[in-house]
Amino acid sequence: MAVPRDALKKWQQVRGFALGLPGAVEEFPWSESVAKVNKKVFVFLGVDDGSYPLGVTVKLKDEETHAHALTCPGAEPAGYGLGRSGWVRIPLEEKGAPEAELLCDWVEESYRVIAPKRLIAELDSN
Repeated sequence: MAVPRDALKKWQQVRGFALGLPGAVEEFPWSESVAKVNKKVFVFLGVDDGSYPLGVTVKLKDEETHAHALTCPGAEPAGYGLGRSGWVRIPLEEKGAPEAELLCDWVEESYRVIAPKRLIAELDSN
């Protein structure tokens, strides 16, 4: 199944943004892409091969932001109990899915929850 081009473009922008954050690295546990900082995942990027609907999963601690993310078409608390800790899965192929800029804001918020203070200071100084 082909991935819609606009969803793939958004996914690529979000992945590039996430990996551009200080100390971020990409790893592939469970055969899916994740961005980590300090050995901890701050965004689950999934797969881009069309085998599973394209989406991103981020940790949003701010209640307003978390509630807003859950209003996106198809968005849901993340599986495996992660939803209870503030993780939200946002599909990118749904009509009305958030724009890349908003997704990047959420990725940054997720990064700030996970990253050590020295890397957050580095991010803020750029």
